[in-house]
Amino acid sequence: MDARNLKLDGGVQCYREGNPGAPDQAPTLVLLHGISSSAGSWAKLAERLPGYRLLAWDAPGYGDSQPLAMEAPTAADYAARLEAWLAGLGVERCVMVGHSLGAMMAAAYLAAHSGRLAGVVLADPAQGYGDADAAKRDAVYRSRWTQLEAQGHVAFARERAPRLLREGADPADIARVEAEMHKLNLPGFIQANGMLANDLLVRYLPATPTVPTLVICGDEDRITPPEDARALASRLGVPYRDIPRAGHASYIDAPAAFAAALDDFTRPLLRAADASKTP
Repeated sequence: MDARNLKLDGGVQCYREGNPGAPDQAPTLVLLHGISSSAGSWAKLAERLPGYRLLAWDAPGYGDSQPLAMEAPTAADYAARLEAWLAGLGVERCVMVGHSLGAMMAAAYLAAHSGRLAGVVLADPAQGYGDADAAKRDAVYRSRWTQLEAQGHVAFARERAPRLLREGADPADIARVEAEMHKLNLPGFIQANGMLANDLLVRYLPATPTVPTLVICGDEDRITPPEDARALASRLGVPYRDIPRAGHASYIDAPAAFAAALDDFTRPLLRAADASKTP
């Protein structure tokens, strides 16, 4: 995936583009990474989606993307940057894939900018702790960035990366997750931890979404367990799909199954859109 950047009013937004030579009519998938990751984490999945234009951002405060200006941004603030980025790229229609904390950002984007979306995939979704008591929210807020600050990137990544994958994960995949964690910027990571601790996905999707939505989850996810993802799908009244033999970073553990889930969800939406254009 090719590294790119776009200058916005709020600062530079960095991203990676997969299959940049795809024809103009190729469907666009927008990929939002989780709290301990970055745009580069999607490279393995990208190899299995040759028919799509892929746009994977480095969330604000990640990589070289300008952090958000507010001290404690909400998912809605990240969604506003998303909208500026997609508008700046001229993306008129896309399917948005939000993984983990990215799922909350995708939900906030759906709530505010559904007109640009053909569909949304909430993958291994983090649902937030905004309805928890103050002590729990503070514990969640401090649970990751304080470890990164104390341990340093190498030790933090070595300890945490295996938890994001299935038991007995491919060592190359563990190394891939570790490499993305080495890129974390502490200020942006702190902001994202604050959003996880104090925001709530249900604030943005209190009822059935206004565009087609799919919830998927690795069947060995130890961070956002499958039962929680199934419950979310049931509450929203949308389909649910397991990703077999996959942990939390299901698109890294099982990229072929993850790609198949995306393709199965996206192709009917595209056929419906094409049919609506037929005189």
